[in-house]
Amino acid sequence: MEKLRRLWRGRTMTFGVPLLLYLIGGSFGLREFAQIRYDVHKLHGKVDPALKEKLKQNPVNPVTLESEYEKLEKSNLDNWENIRGPSLWEDSRTVQKQRREALRLKTE
Repeated sequence: MEKLRRLWRGRTMTFGVPLLLYLIGGSFGLREFAQIRYDVHKLHGKVDPALKEKLKQNPVNPVTLESEYEKLEKSNLDNWENIRGPSLWEDSRTVQKQRREALRLKTE
């Protein structure tokens, strides 16, 4: 009985077993939550068949990897200007006005 009591109060039972229970239980819990996510996506991800047919009949401008690559080849990537965006505390409209004014003065 004394050995059982010593084992029960040992570091393995105090720290090791609860850690393993949390790890294994968390794994199963996360699996269930992830499954719910995928089930909801499966239900709400369906497209109306009429809309699908309309999209198939009227392909306006399909974007392909090749077309995007051709756009990048045509653009001049050697001449670019680093433009600073407004900080969180700055008003974007005033920053844009200042930038336009500086650009206007620069070209004059």
